[in-house]
Amino acid sequence: MAKPAYFSRHIVLAGSILFGVLLALGIHIIIQRFDLNLADLWKSDAPGLIPARAALAWWLIGGVAFLAGFIAASLMHGAVSGQIPLRLRQFLITVGIIMLMAAGQAASAPSQIPTLSGVLAAVVALCLGAVMSFCGAQFALRRV
Repeated sequence: MAKPAYFSRHIVLAGSILFGVLLALGIHIIIQRFDLNLADLWKSDAPGLIPARAALAWWLIGGVAFLAGFIAASLMHGAVSGQIPLRLRQFLITVGIIMLMAAGQAASAPSQIPTLSGVLAAVVALCLGAVMSFCGAQFALRRV
């Protein structure tokens, strides 16, 4: 009987990081519609619960990126040998399309935050997503 084939560790890490970064940026775009912004933490004229809302945005983006990296690495590890059922594959495609539609709809609306602040927050979300998805992928690959 033939041994099951697997992706190289580097390909799994690269794919997981890419997926985690894209999902982190999508979540960043979506949560801005709910007035959760990463850049609110650095405002000096912020009243009340702004730091708590900014911290929630950090945790949401980091948590989603970690889970995305973990799930992507787990799925990519078993995808080559055909271990992903058809129903699960269809479900993941549907969830991905819905996520992209929600991010596109949220991004098309006018933004309430200044442009420079928005760009810096997006870069921070990108870096946070890359680091957390790498950690999730490493955790998944050590587990397998």
